[in-house]
Amino acid sequence: MIEVENLTKRYGRTTAVDGISFRVQKGEILGFLGPNGAGKTTTMRILTCYLPPTEGTARVAGYDVFQAPLEVKRRVGYIPETPPLYPDMDVDGFLDFCAKIKGVPSASRKAKIDEAVEKTRIGDVRRKLIGQLSKGYRQRVGLAQAILANPDVLILDEPTAGLDPKQIIETRELIKSLGGDHTIVLSTHILPEVSMTCGRVVIINKGKVVAEDTPENLTRRLRGAGALRVDVRGEAASAAAEAVRSVPGVLSVRARAESPEGTTLEVEAEAGRDVRAEIARAVVSRGLDLLALQQVGMSLEEIFLHLTTTDTAHAEAPPPPPPASQEVTA
Repeated sequence: MIEVENLTKRYGRTTAVDGISFRVQKGEILGFLGPNGAGKTTTMRILTCYLPPTEGTARVAGYDVFQAPLEVKRRVGYIPETPPLYPDMDVDGFLDFCAKIKGVPSASRKAKIDEAVEKTRIGDVRRKLIGQLSKGYRQRVGLAQAILANPDVLILDEPTAGLDPKQIIETRELIKSLGGDHTIVLSTHILPEVSMTCGRVVIINKGKVVAEDTPENLTRRLRGAGALRVDVRGEAASAAAEAVRSVPGVLSVRARAESPEGTTLEVEAEAGRDVRAEIARAVVSRGLDLLALQQVGMSLEEIFLHLTTTDTAHAEAPPPPPPASQEVTA
């Protein structure tokens, strides 16, 4: 549905987007992540034909953004960070105005407006002036105009910026409900939003794509089999830690929690070395009750920081390890 190949955008000597490539499948919700200034908004503007690329190609719904911009615009619903609304119009009047601009046939215009109002849950404010609405409702009105013509693709640039927690949850659920019917690219730096909404993630930093995968696969690729959590019954932190440290290949052991009910250890092992069986034997041989032994991954926040703040941010992420085995429990 969206194909981006070696896309580059320069402003004079400044390169905002530097040869990025990625694809988005039909019905997919893609999280497009990056710190401020990474090139997210520039990419969104190229995909919506607001900016021409300097080099490379981008196709949306089968049409090239440079060669057929009008066809692309007919198939894309776009919401910038601040939706362009008319505060002196009421919601119904604004949506009718947008429907006319988008070429929605007059015979089906009212039905399309009613459908957009229902999907975005703004029926209780459709007679109010937009200028009197809260920011959350204005975001919804912006989304309603974006889906009026039932576009193939929705491109949302920071759709929850400035919203309160309740409005963020409501907007997130709304976006999830639109997935499947529309291909969605969600540009944001709010990481929980991506974890709860998107099936796949592209992380961009300094104009380059530094990672592309599902959040779960990124976790496995960047932490691998070397990070483990060990749960032992009772207050046995020192004995359990000593047992785990005796295993060849274990680099560090840290007690994360200790209570009369149980002790949790965080274990870091050599990259590419699976020490789970040896740890299990070492703990049980000391007369301790092993409750759980599992691999743990980096959070999306840790992945994001790792890829955008380290010297290796532009390096290709390491290849994925073999599929992880199931959690071992006692």
